[in-house]
Amino acid sequence: MVTKETVMDALREVYDPEIPVNVVDLGLIYGVDIKEDNVHVQMTMTARGCPMHQFLSSSAEERILSLSGVKDAHVEIVWDPPWTPERITQEGRKALGWG
Repeated sequence: MVTKETVMDALREVYDPEIPVNVVDLGLIYGVDIKEDNVHVQMTMTARGCPMHQFLSSSAEERILSLSGVKDAHVEIVWDPPWTPERITQEGRKALGWG
């Protein structure tokens, strides 16, 4: 059975090529909804004009689809609330040399 934890673990393998931190530790994941074998993720970007928008959402969907028991995955890009650096986890801050 797919759980939020397994989805979040999978998303920890998706990295922004411009920032050496995964999308979970960057604080880009706003929500994970699982209904049977379908996974819907709400994700944001660090900025509205982010050139990696399509790459990151496609990479996240591919990674989720690789999980056993997942038939469909959809990553929705959301902008509310706006992302801020305060959303970066302690692990992300360490990777960035911020703490």
